[in-house]
Amino acid sequence: MFLRTRHILGCLIAAGALAFSSVSAQAEEGWQCAAFARVFSGIQIFGDAWTWWEKASGRYAKGDTPVSGAVLVFRPQGAMRLGHVAVVSQVLTDRIIQVTHANWSRIGGERGQIEQNVTVVDVSPAGDWTQVKVWYDPSKDLGGTTYSTYGFVYKSAAGAGRNAALTVAQNTMRQMAQTVSSPTTNPVQNLARDSGDKTASLTQWVVGGESSDDK
Repeated sequence: MFLRTRHILGCLIAAGALAFSSVSAQAEEGWQCAAFARVFSGIQIFGDAWTWWEKASGRYAKGDTPVSGAVLVFRPQGAMRLGHVAVVSQVLTDRIIQVTHANWSRIGGERGQIEQNVTVVDVSPAGDWTQVKVWYDPSKDLGGTTYSTYGFVYKSAAGAGRNAALTVAQNTMRQMAQTVSSPTTNPVQNLARDSGDKTASLTQWVVGGESSDDK
């Protein structure tokens, strides 16, 4: 019995070490947007970013309203042939949100970086988040390109009510914040960088009445 218990414990430890080494390897090589969004949001969809919208059908709730913790799914477009996914960090207004995502801007000339709390603006005629502009770090402003999106995938199960979606998303974001701010050697924390997004800071100040560094 003792030997069997030792064997089981050994297997569990080995499995845990393998999982951590996999995340560490991903961190060293740089993050892809889909892999990061899956870890950061907890939404377990696999495959190219643009496929998340259809793969969420029947599993996760979907819609056109931004909610903290939801994943915004971008359509393939130009050089972005695999689409893109970004996790909503905060809803500032009905047309402006902040997202945390990976492999968007070149930071320090490198791809695969994580950017925290960057601005995304809904520029769709109908206000349904089907067309957006996204903060681009090298230009220190919203990028000039308008991107088409499918919408938002929520962590709640398909068919769940809006209140359930909000509760799950809020709990997820609290856990994310604790993970990123925790003083550990977590690979996500090591890679995540403040975008220096003054657009989001100023908007948050106007909306929430918080102090701003802008003079």
